[in-house]
Amino acid sequence: MRFLSQDWMLSWAILVLVLVSCTPCLSATNRNTKNNVKSAVFMSPKIELSPGSISNKFYYDVEFPRGHIALKSFNAELVDESGNSVPLQETYLHHWIVLKYQQPKNVTNNNQTDIIMVRNNGLCQDDILGQYYGLGAETRGTDTYIPDPYGVEIGNPSQIPKGYDEKWMINVHAIDTRGVEDIMGCIECKCDLYNVTINALTGKPLSPNYKGGLGCCPDNGQCRLRKGFLGTKHVLYLKYTIMWVDWDDFVVPVKIYLLDVTDDLKISYNPNGMSIKHNCKVEYQVKPCTKSHVNGSGCVNIKRTSVPIKTGGYIIYSAGHQHVGAIRSTLCGQDGRVICNSVPKYGTGMEAENEKGYVVGMSTCYPKPGSIKLFDGEILTLAIVYNNSIMHTGVMGHMYFLVAEKLPHHHM
Repeated sequence: MRFLSQDWMLSWAILVLVLVSCTPCLSATNRNTKNNVKSAVFMSPKIELSPGSISNKFYYDVEFPRGHIALKSFNAELVDESGNSVPLQETYLHHWIVLKYQQPKNVTNNNQTDIIMVRNNGLCQDDILGQYYGLGAETRGTDTYIPDPYGVEIGNPSQIPKGYDEKWMINVHAIDTRGVEDIMGCIECKCDLYNVTINALTGKPLSPNYKGGLGCCPDNGQCRLRKGFLGTKHVLYLKYTIMWVDWDDFVVPVKIYLLDVTDDLKISYNPNGMSIKHNCKVEYQVKPCTKSHVNGSGCVNIKRTSVPIKTGGYIIYSAGHQHVGAIRSTLCGQDGRVICNSVPKYGTGMEAENEKGYVVGMSTCYPKPGSIKLFDGEILTLAIVYNNSIMHTGVMGHMYFLVAEKLPHHHM
């Protein structure tokens, strides 16, 4: 018994030692990073607008948190010189996007020579829809916070070429609708209201079939005003608030994906296997319904695309992006399961964030961690639904989602 007791006591002591020594690790793994979240508010360069005018500029080397960090959220809105929120009835925020790039250390901020664009993880071609963040009129009412312990990794020295700096640019597309003849036509960039003959996207003459969209809404464009209307120039800013945490081993990185319902895949086969070429067109036109197309729910236009995702993982967050007339955005997995239903919120008043008739928010999806897993090569289907009782031009149907390749306990 004497020897048994000593062995038992030794085993117990070892067990206690292991538990005590592991306790700090267990506590750190499950720590609440909200207490460590940092936040800062920045302003874009000034945006000058006259009644009916458009500003669609790219601002390089904007203020941004520096260092090796994990982004937790990015919120933005248009404000005036006094910092007041500008309602959509006055200035329509068509979109803002945030892009990352790398630039040689020895060049000036405004010199775009030798910059390297660093896009998100897909899935569109080239630099199309390569933004890290981006929203439109719905920006004030759409949540962008990434739950703990996840985050978007930036500023990793090992991912920045020697002799380069990591920098950020913001594109803001704003339309001043004060005094215009047709507000809805102006915000949908209908070509006949802008008196343009050249497509700003292609540099070619407008096609008779192209009724409206970004091609007719160039920087410094002018939407037709009511006869005799006079108005003053406004100076606005994009106010953006960023939240982040310092990078450490407890942050789980997420990949950014952006699906476009206009993506028209082209698949070819060669000796090395299958080749997939994406063809995202960013926007499209919704034709008005006819009496023969009216169903029990009224006039509805549904557009779909199916695309494979090369590397799978766990869905952490997702949200759709649509314009006026939107009904919903739905992302489904290969087996038909619904990954996210993102629906628009329409305003009912006149104040900022509740403008009547405008999309002032999109619902977001935060699945229970680990509950929705995408497998490598899974084919995802995006369905975008619009009301088409009238024609809509330049509409968008995007789904933004974040994927973690591993869950926290696998990450350690």
